[in-house]
Amino acid sequence: MSEARLRVAICGGGIGGLCLAVALSKYPDIKVDVFEATQQFKEIGAGVMFYDRTWRILQKLGLTDDLSKVTHIPPDGSLETGFEFRRSDSLEGFTYYDHKIPNGIVRFHRAQFLDTFISHIPKDVAHFGKRLQAYKDEAGSPGVELFFEDGTSAKCDVLIGCDGIGSIVRKQMFVDEAKKDQPSLLDFMTPVFSGTKVYRALVPVERLREKNASHRSLDTPVIYSGMSKHIISYPIAKGGRLINVVAHKSDPESIDKPLSGPQIVPGSPDEISACYKYWEPEIQQLIECIDSPIQFALNDLQPLPFYSMGRVVLLGDAAHAMTPHLGAGAGQAIEDCYVLSALLGESCITPESVPDVLKIYEAVRRPFNCHARNTSREIGRLYEFEQIDTESAKYASRVEEFKKLSAWIWGSNPDDGVETALRLLRQTATSI
Repeated sequence: MSEARLRVAICGGGIGGLCLAVALSKYPDIKVDVFEATQQFKEIGAGVMFYDRTWRILQKLGLTDDLSKVTHIPPDGSLETGFEFRRSDSLEGFTYYDHKIPNGIVRFHRAQFLDTFISHIPKDVAHFGKRLQAYKDEAGSPGVELFFEDGTSAKCDVLIGCDGIGSIVRKQMFVDEAKKDQPSLLDFMTPVFSGTKVYRALVPVERLREKNASHRSLDTPVIYSGMSKHIISYPIAKGGRLINVVAHKSDPESIDKPLSGPQIVPGSPDEISACYKYWEPEIQQLIECIDSPIQFALNDLQPLPFYSMGRVVLLGDAAHAMTPHLGAGAGQAIEDCYVLSALLGESCITPESVPDVLKIYEAVRRPFNCHARNTSREIGRLYEFEQIDTESAKYASRVEEFKKLSAWIWGSNPDDGVETALRLLRQTATSI
């Protein structure tokens, strides 16, 4: 490419960064560079899941043929169980809701999911070992300057921070603005503790089948609920060879307080067994199949007051890291990419108009992301019961609240965000 209309630098090569690289690489007049701090693209965690709304975006990006080769079951539009909800903190567990939705939940092993994105980006896009140290975005300068810890630098017309919950881009953005007589902005630099810790593990299907050939988790995504705890399990990877298990334990008193100790530590099967003692037999069978769990503290971000400043913008977890209770975090990052790439892909956009375009992206995505973040916390509360109570009316009430909180997933279309963004772009076209 001899001349690019826009030079886009993506800081971070996780799901959001690589999805954006795929989307923007479809525009021949945009030069895309992904700067990744590690020596290879990699994802933390075992399983990742999406709803039908995200699958429709991935279709438009031309990814679903390859993704269908690595998903647990390729979507065919049929009505499937999203999750089976069970009350499980006693020896006699029972199902109180079977959540049926189009395509159910589309499930992947994270590494295989990420590899599909990697295979769809041009080979000269990725730059490894590039940990961002700082950036400089001065009014009137010909571009944004990036400075990396290895002593190298780069220039771009727009910097997109896809560098996760501990984002360097976000930290500098809010520190710089806090210096302008807004010290309260410093509160948004760092994540907050959600009050929940989880044990994550992968269980081989055959091992679980030996213990219980009719175990629900062999075929169905299940949420096993109890007082201040819940376990999510679902098959992942092509052919369902593995089951993703995420065991949650919550302390309401620690919500939004400083986290004591590291965020990630090794766990042990004995710890999980003690945590879920006296839960129904299916839980004991799952735990008996776990060898080396990892314990994570679930952090998220307070809703940010802005995502962009000048020619720099945040996307994905860097902008709106959320708890996983709604299963929408990765999907929201992909929706961010869908809207932002549609805006930057418009041929009228120049380096000079980038700040205005980023504010349009922010105006469309920030309220939606904030709602998803808050809803995820509320739904996590619904999964965990304050007391043992088997009255059917109380379960029906919880189901109705769940339906109400998650209605936006089924009741809105991700194309609405793109259409709104492009309409706002047209309205401001005279200034752009």
